[in-house]
This record gives sequence, structure tokens and C-alpha cells, in this order.
Amino acid sequence: MKTIVYRANGGPGVLEFVDRDVPEPGSGEVRVRVAVSAVNPTDVQARSGGPLRFPEVTPHLDGAGVIDAVGAGVDPGRAGERVWLFMAAAGRPTGTAAEFTVVPAEQAVPLPGAAGFDAGAALGVPALTAHRALTVSEDGPRRLRPGALAGRTVLAAGGAGAVGHAVIQLARWAGATMIGTVSGPEKARLATAAGAHHVVNYREGDPAAAIRAVAPDGVDIVAEVALGANLALDLAVLRARGTIATYANDGGRPVDLDVMRNMVLNTRLQFLVLYTAGLDVRTAAVEDVAAAVRDNALPVGEEHGLPLHRFPLSRTSAAHRALEEGAVGKVLVDVAPE
Repeated sequence: MKTIVYRANGGPGVLEFVDRDVPEPGSGEVRVRVAVSAVNPTDVQARSGGPLRFPEVTPHLDGAGVIDAVGAGVDPGRAGERVWLFMAAAGRPTGTAAEFTVVPAEQAVPLPGAAGFDAGAALGVPALTAHRALTVSEDGPRRLRPGALAGRTVLAAGGAGAVGHAVIQLARWAGATMIGTVSGPEKARLATAAGAHHVVNYREGDPAAAIRAVAPDGVDIVAEVALGANLALDLAVLRARGTIATYANDGGRPVDLDVMRNMVLNTRLQFLVLYTAGLDVRTAAVEDVAAAVRDNALPVGEEHGLPLHRFPLSRTSAAHRALEEGAVGKVLVDVAPE
């Protein structure tokens, strides 16, 4: 089979397009013929920085395809099932940047017929991270479903990014009023297409006043992508007992924490990453995201606020480079035709 591998950390140039034997699924595993593989910032970080845990790694956590073989203990009826994959390369040397990959059966989630492989590949890290951000508040739900966030206001910082896009879609599905912050008119268009009820350009005017005009009592949850840069704005619009759920610190600006101000607000500042969130949390997120997919609540494509940037498997290095250079939307690798 054709696959991408790297044997040392470094830039996109360490990625090699090679032939390898088709893997066999072990007990509790399934083998998936990959149709589309997705590139996430965490894939780029794993490739560029250490430590390298295996002599050879096939990258990418997320993807979508069809189960073509199952291991012992897995229902044989799953063969032929369309699935989306998450955390394929987490703690394993074999991700989705290959014609075939093997994953634990529970990490291959049925993909409804109405959802294409592009939508399936775009779930994984962004959608599960968004779910976590929306379910950590003190007064909020631990599970998402239609109506679960009714009466709540959610602010998606960076509403045109992949996680911000998923936050908007999931929160709208769950009944929240959605506000997205963006840096310009093109990203405003994308956040609106994703489903944001209100969009605020944080580089113009008084963004805090614009957000407070929508949420006079403050927002309930902030899904934050750049905590160091945005914390002052977050605190200016957060309600008492509100939550800032931060999944990244884009730009790397140090976080200056005003302890007394946060004490007065009773702020919940929740840091999150999928790897250490816990099995129960990830399982709940997968179930709820799967339900949202069945309701067609997580479509992708420019018309839905998430432009797709496509590369063939042989040019996976170019896909990584595009993400590093700030491609807006979702970077996908076409492995096999749908």
C-alpha cells in the first residue's frame, strides 16, 4: 500500500511517500481503507517536535473511509461500514495518511450515508475539542443534544477556524445563541455561514461593547483559541460564574492573570486537550458528535463556513506546509476516491 512516513522530526520535508505492507487488524481492531485523511495542528506539532516514540510514524489522527477487515472480538458485520476515525495516531505509529490503517474498533465511528467522507474526516480533533469546550461549565450540561444549551450564549474566539467552526455548529445544534469573533470580513462571512448568529470583528471599534449589546448579562462560555491575546476581552464580556475553555494559545502571548478580577467573577478557566480528558469524556463526546452528524448539523465546505484545501496523498508534505502557512478552513488529503 502507499503511505506517508517520517523517521525523524523536522519540517514537512521529512514526510516520505513510500510502499508498505497492508496491516492486519489485531484483537479488538478494525482495518479501514482510508478515503480522506485530515491534517490538524497537532499532527504538524507531532511531526515537527519530539519526542519520536516509534522508529517510523504514519501521521494524522483523523480520517474517514470504509472498514474492510476486522480482528478477533469485533462484529464481522462491521466490514463494509463507512466510518470516521479519531485519534488514530495517538500512542500508535499508524495514522490515517495511508491507504489502509488499523485502529481500535471504538475509534471507527459509523458515518451516516448522508455525510460524505470529507465531513467525516473533518470531525475528530475539532469536533471533539468543541464538544469538550461546550460541556465544562459549572452550570452547563455535560452532554449535548438539541436544547441542551437553550438560553445560553457562547462566544467562539476565532470563529473561522476549524475548532471555532465546530463550536458554532455544535452550539447552534444544542440551542445556544452563538457569537463569533473574527479578524476581518472574509472570516466574518465564514463564521456566518457556519451558523453564528452574531459576528464581531475584534480589530474594529469596541468589540466588548458589541458583544455586550448581544449578551447584556455576559456570555456563558468562551471557547478560546488564543488565551494570551484575548483574555482581557473574554473577561470584559464573561458573566459571573462563566467559563473560559481554552484549547490553544495561538500567537504564544504570555497569559497575564488578574487573580482578584477572576475571583470576583468566579471565573472557571478550563484548559483542555483530548489526550488527557479521560475515556468517559471522549466517549460521551463521540456519541454526541455522532448524533449531531446524524442530524446533519456538522456539514463542511465553503458554503458551510469551512473551506476545504485538498492534496493527493503523494503531496502530504504540501498539505502540512499549507496548514503551517495559515490556510483558513480544513486541509484534507485525498487517499482513495469515495
